[in-house]
Amino acid sequence: MAQAKGTVVLAYSGGLDTSCILVWLKEQGYDVVAYLANIGQKEDFEAARKKAVALGAKKVYIEDVSREFVEKFIWPAVQANALYEDRYLLGTALARPCIAHKLVEIAQREGAQYVAHGATGKGNDQVRFELSCYALCPKIKVVAPWRLPEFYQRFPGRPELMDYAKKHGIPVPVTPQTPWSMDENLMHISYEAGILENPKVIDHGSHGAGGVSCLCSLIGNFTAGPSVCVPVKVTNTGDGATRSSALELFVYLNDIAGKHGVGRIDIVENRFVGMKSRGIYETPAGTILYHAHLDIEAFTMDREVRKIKQGLSLKFSELVYNGFWHSPECEFVRECIGRSQEPVVGTVHLSVFKGQVYILGRESPRSLYNEELVSMNVQGDYEPADATGFININSLRLKEYHRLQSKVTVKQDE
Repeated sequence: MAQAKGTVVLAYSGGLDTSCILVWLKEQGYDVVAYLANIGQKEDFEAARKKAVALGAKKVYIEDVSREFVEKFIWPAVQANALYEDRYLLGTALARPCIAHKLVEIAQREGAQYVAHGATGKGNDQVRFELSCYALCPKIKVVAPWRLPEFYQRFPGRPELMDYAKKHGIPVPVTPQTPWSMDENLMHISYEAGILENPKVIDHGSHGAGGVSCLCSLIGNFTAGPSVCVPVKVTNTGDGATRSSALELFVYLNDIAGKHGVGRIDIVENRFVGMKSRGIYETPAGTILYHAHLDIEAFTMDREVRKIKQGLSLKFSELVYNGFWHSPECEFVRECIGRSQEPVVGTVHLSVFKGQVYILGRESPRSLYNEELVSMNVQGDYEPADATGFININSLRLKEYHRLQSKVTVKQDE
């Protein structure tokens, strides 16, 4: 019998890894409190509770953090137009600090010295979970089984983990016929590992998003105010359906966009720990909001401010991907991006069709678009002759550069 080590709060999903880890932690002498975050995944939470209790958890917390996830994590990412390496909308990376926040809160409530997670020793999630936990509770101790030799030497791969599960009567949803890892939340579904580790393997079909071909038109409204530029309403122009609350709006867009196969990508990305990995992501609502916000922002934001904001967006995406949501630099960047969003208010008309998002039009009381100024039919408050001096000044640098290049070329030819 292992010596008692105290209470550990385990970030529990009910899947293969965390179910086996729960039993293993008990073997090591820990009292295990299981914490399952409802972050929008399709899950039988009551069944998961019963499973955790059956496996020996002394207490089970099931916390609905889906609204907090949308309002405090997804909305800032929408404001930032956040993309990691030009394609990934950061669904998992945004979820981890949200989950970790409640994990630490429960540990403090339970008087637990330890928290634990099932993230592997090769991935990003271990960094995201632990940096968030240490930032929120500096004295907390993290148990990461996949980094402990006594664990990963005993379980070098999924087959050994499945054998352990079978031996201990642990029901698991993963079988040798479907050997990949899936992570689901409101923002996205991701698939990786197993057969997908070979980047040449073609993943046939969409797992969660249907590729139907009918056209759907939507109107999205963005508002500025105390919360600074967040989506406030979506209207389906086909049936008039409207959603206004943050959570309802996001769930509705997931449903609509998912039916149209929107937001599905297959990429190879650079993990923070230094290796490349292949992942398949489905981010339906996030993709619609990315395009809608990008459009209304370009319509209302000053050109030079937008250039600076684009640089901040790249930094924000990198920080979130690498697990630094709770860092001072990320807080600073979020504040700056939020300040840039004050004029970003308006309505975007768009349609979704065969996996694509098409912007159809936009309007805003804060628009910087001056129809008379830009018109080819009206001169407006603009003197075309002024462009001559503008071009001459800008061409001076080019003329001097090429004059020097001509001299260098002639000298080399002599």
